[in-house]
Amino acid sequence: MWANYDIREINLDNTREVEAVRTFLAGFDLTYDGSADYTVAFYQQAEMIATGSLAGEVLRNIAVAPKLQGEGLTAKVVSQLMQQAGQRGIYHYFIYTKPAAAPLFTALGFKEVARCEPFAVLLESGLGSIDSYCRQAAAQAAQLPAGPRAALVVNCNPFTLGHKALIARAAGENQGVVVLVVSEEKSLFPFAVRERLVREGLTEYNNVLVLPAGKYIVSAATFPGYFTRGADTEQAQACLDATIFARYIGPALGVNRRYVGDEPYCATTSGYNQALAAILPQHGIELVMISRIKDGDEAISASRVRELIRRQDWAAVKQLVPATTYQYLLSPAAQPVIDRIQASRSRH
Repeated sequence: MWANYDIREINLDNTREVEAVRTFLAGFDLTYDGSADYTVAFYQQAEMIATGSLAGEVLRNIAVAPKLQGEGLTAKVVSQLMQQAGQRGIYHYFIYTKPAAAPLFTALGFKEVARCEPFAVLLESGLGSIDSYCRQAAAQAAQLPAGPRAALVVNCNPFTLGHKALIARAAGENQGVVVLVVSEEKSLFPFAVRERLVREGLTEYNNVLVLPAGKYIVSAATFPGYFTRGADTEQAQACLDATIFARYIGPALGVNRRYVGDEPYCATTSGYNQALAAILPQHGIELVMISRIKDGDEAISASRVRELIRRQDWAAVKQLVPATTYQYLLSPAAQPVIDRIQASRSRH
């Protein structure tokens, strides 16, 4: 039925073309949020019959007109997106979809990573896998002392005395601690800087290992809702991210505790903590929630530090961050980051 069709790359700067995709997807209860790097549409004459998008490693917003479902058109869309990914040097792929649609993609060779009913399923294919990620993480964690072990997942945008206090608490209560720094480049401080500041700020602890979180923890694949708003999306992805950690990453690292700071301000992080509290104990991992330390009456937070940087209140910043973070902020290397902070109102 669809033998005669045209494949058109959508001009993401063309409002009319983007709106046509958005309207088509609305019929499938899918939202086009404009975060794609590439979008393709299949047309029969002037009628859109299928579409799909690529955002980094994630194949998303794949939809086929109801009258053509079951005709193999989904495979054509996926193939087109993979070809485009290959041209960009990407050979590992995620698909985030609704549970009912998961069989369409397992039939195409995708492997299910985790699901969170009734919200979402994450699948992957290509070079690399959650299993290889876990083997590498386990090998790195083997250098920690034997005994009770904890993990923390931190963004540290930037690294503050609040982060350090939480990690110090974990280091004092466990033989080993793994600190996983969110790798996604969605923050005002680049990943390389955030990871460096965490490492430099923890040098006095010989039982703490700092690692990149990678693509399976609070990433564009597992938890884009951390970086973009939307309550339903965030609930689904918090559940999925927590499930992946509980089933795969926690056991690979040998951790039996995960530490988090309480979150009185950000609804997304608070919801994520709730998902962790519900899911981790089912897999033998205790969630330890610690109250944030305060400076006066206000909790120390990275967002507060960024706001003080916007105001250029360096004396106040100095009270909230370790000396290593403060020294970086005063260095010439920090100026591009400071410029971005002062020009942005981003929550990350």
